[in-house]
Amino acid sequence: MTFTDTNRWRTIDIVVASVIAVAFGVIFWAWGLVWSATEGAFAFFPPAQTLIYGVWLMPAVVGGLVIRKPGAALYCETVAAVLSALLGSQWAGTVIPQGIVQGLGAELAFAAFRYRSFRLPTAVLAGALTGLSAALFDFFVWNADYELADYRIPYALLTIVSATVVAGAGGWALTRALADTGVLDRFPVARDRAAI
Repeated sequence: MTFTDTNRWRTIDIVVASVIAVAFGVIFWAWGLVWSATEGAFAFFPPAQTLIYGVWLMPAVVGGLVIRKPGAALYCETVAAVLSALLGSQWAGTVIPQGIVQGLGAELAFAAFRYRSFRLPTAVLAGALTGLSAALFDFFVWNADYELADYRIPYALLTIVSATVVAGAGGWALTRALADTGVLDRFPVARDRAAI
């Protein structure tokens, strides 16, 4: 089998990536409500709210871990962002380019291993890089008017931490849990699960 053959998307890859993206698109919309509702809880240090940011970055990691093909992380994060915009995200259409940038971060991690490593360290790196890409987007698009040392830098660092833990390690755990149910038996991730 050539490199091209192993990286060609099957119909089931497109369908499952779309299901992942749509599920997270709905979660994104709901998470926007959670974000707004928790602003007061972080009034003591507003950048700390980014500790819950990682949920928005999970489809990039989960999509990459499940599909295991070039473009999966980018596809899942972007489609989820598009759906959340269509559902009425409070940030409107800006979430679409934001989703693209975030998906590219995770995509870089999987590409760095030539789409051959899908273990926890790779997932954590994917989470960290999608967090970095999200932090950079926010740094210039959403937070440009805020103080550098008091807001933007802590915001960026905490976004990366959240993404590493929630999207990276959490995305890996979610993928393992899904594989253990048998719903991913048509994917290589199923070969990694423990026999019951």
